[in-house]
Amino acid sequence: MSFPLFQRPGTVVFLDDDHDYLEMLGVVLPRQWMVKLFSGPQECINYLQQEPPLWEADAWNLQEMISQWRSGRALIPQILAYWASDTRRYGLTKVCVVDYAMPSMDGLQALGELIDWPGSRILLTGQADEQVAVNAFNRGLIDHFMTKQAPDISRRLMDAVSQLLAAPNAWQSQLWRATLTPEQMAALRVPSVVRDLSDFAARHWVEHVVLGDPFGVLGLSAEGQVSWLQLESTDRLGDLAELARADDVDPSLIAEIRKGKKLIDLELRLALGHGAEPELKPAFALGRNETLIGALFQLDRSYWPPQDASYNAWLARQTKRRIEK
Repeated sequence: MSFPLFQRPGTVVFLDDDHDYLEMLGVVLPRQWMVKLFSGPQECINYLQQEPPLWEADAWNLQEMISQWRSGRALIPQILAYWASDTRRYGLTKVCVVDYAMPSMDGLQALGELIDWPGSRILLTGQADEQVAVNAFNRGLIDHFMTKQAPDISRRLMDAVSQLLAAPNAWQSQLWRATLTPEQMAALRVPSVVRDLSDFAARHWVEHVVLGDPFGVLGLSAEGQVSWLQLESTDRLGDLAELARADDVDPSLIAEIRKGKKLIDLELRLALGHGAEPELKPAFALGRNETLIGALFQLDRSYWPPQDASYNAWLARQTKRRIEK
């Protein structure tokens, strides 16, 4: 397990022929989720079958960034342009929850129609169908299952969906891993570091990308604010202090860098082509062994996406939750 290298929000689709159940979900599910509710299998299938070309176009954009980076182009400006250019990425469905027992088509048959759709799948079953779900899970046809009549099913379902929304996509992780060194990847796999970074990301961002050069996390808040969590291993603080010295930073501040009390954003500004004075921010330890430290830098408003391109603005423009026939 490692900290997700690439994360963003996505839509959650529910398919169930029970209108009352769908209406209940529409009320209790978190308002920060984009939710689509379907009572008819074919309508749901048709909706999701339209997504693979959009997933492919998005994948091409991400691959092109890495390709440009290999050619010497900095990644951070590319990511900022990507975030500002197209909010359709938020509409891509990441999780589909399907009821097994439906009159016209059972849930597994419906999921079987989604051959090229890449999202995660949850199957809801009755008590008598639990073995069917176990077999489907063992065959890799679904990512999770639960009995619909189980106590506190709403909370359990929200927990399962939340976990899948937060789970790293294997292909995207492999793509962004190319920017990291083996030592950086090892640091991001330390369980206590994963915990601390995950908590930090949940408090600050809805979308983020981990980069290796410079090493850190570029994050985007729901309101569209961009920030940079600079990461440094403690054995590299001497190198960072030397960069600061070469930039004529005050010697007393250089001493703070060497001690791991502050970090300086020289590499970030170089990636942005920014000529302004560098900033120093207080550093904090990540993980129990304190060999990885971080400092948060807010990017200037000029680097933020347009206000109407933020996740909250996009979500506010979507239609209210209703059951699609």
